[in-house]
Amino acid sequence: MKIVVACDKYKGSLSANEVCNIIAKSIKDIDNTIEVIVNPMADGGEGTVETLVESSNGKYVEVKVMGPLGEEITARFGIIHNNIAVIEMSAASGLWLVPYDKRNPMKTTTYGTGQLIKKAIEMNCKKIILGLGGSATNDGGMGMAQALGVKFYDSSGNLLGIGNGSQLSKISRIDISGLIPAALDVTYECACDVENPLTGKNGAAYIYAGQKGADYNMIKELNRGLINFAKVIKNDLGKNIRDLKGAGASGGLGGGMVAFLNAKLRIGVNIIIDVTKLEEKIRNADLIISGEGAFDKQTFFGKSAFGVANLAKKYNIPVITINGSVLVSREMVRKTESNLFSGNFSILNKPMELSEAIENASNLLENTSREIINFYLKIKRK
Repeated sequence: MKIVVACDKYKGSLSANEVCNIIAKSIKDIDNTIEVIVNPMADGGEGTVETLVESSNGKYVEVKVMGPLGEEITARFGIIHNNIAVIEMSAASGLWLVPYDKRNPMKTTTYGTGQLIKKAIEMNCKKIILGLGGSATNDGGMGMAQALGVKFYDSSGNLLGIGNGSQLSKISRIDISGLIPAALDVTYECACDVENPLTGKNGAAYIYAGQKGADYNMIKELNRGLINFAKVIKNDLGKNIRDLKGAGASGGLGGGMVAFLNAKLRIGVNIIIDVTKLEEKIRNADLIISGEGAFDKQTFFGKSAFGVANLAKKYNIPVITINGSVLVSREMVRKTESNLFSGNFSILNKPMELSEAIENASNLLENTSREIINFYLKIKRK
């Protein structure tokens, strides 16, 4: 018998590696003849670097970079398989780095993210996976591009300073002649779980800038700036990113990555599936166990468990999920996902406070895993 364990993290409690290893140990404790394949998952957001580095015996690289408000910070990224860099833009340009009373996407920049990309290029990485999510920014990737040598000028021919939301409406010309040559020798994949375009009512500013500290007038100005940004990019670079699905991710960084680095925008979990070679691992499996901290409506919009289940459907392999909590009804699951999951379970065995659940997550997960596997084996072997 072969079981593949492909779970995401329980946010604030257990890493993806810890979740997978606890379940795997529980299975082996019950029957050590079962082949158990562990494949920690992520969706391109927070935890992606840790998941891929730890599961691939990769390494971390720490770099002094510019934070969202221009201050110097230390950020890190991962390198796996010798020449693939895994970067979370939030490590350098994330909202978590900005105190609540200083959040203002008119002032925040992705310059530090560009510095992380530059360092990966200097280390001869041939592929860069960039997780888009958790950003404090709405600069369209202007700052990122500047860190790699791109220059932006206003209508009077003046060189613009470090890119942020307030600079976008001032851009009149873009000069990419200074882009470091090695930058275009790298393959870029941006992991995103949103399909928002760059501009408009569903764009980066109107949908996300509010949670980054913008008031309504700022939002309108940011949207105008992104419209101008897209216009100049089309005129000077010949690329139309304004209505591109996913271009609005991370305050328009998705669009900037396409415009300046020819990046591909992909659903994050699909990138992780490819990098970890999950499809090869699940062939001939009897069962796949997935899961995440909260199995809810968002699961069906590109989260790890949904991606794993979609892949498993191709091979008619049953999938169950073991989660911190299950917040959707079975009826809703059936309507939403066309029977992708054979069962969805929570590790909670009684009403409890979140703090108690987090503190006891390991034991709760182990006990639930044992119960589920015991039942599965009993039915399977009848």
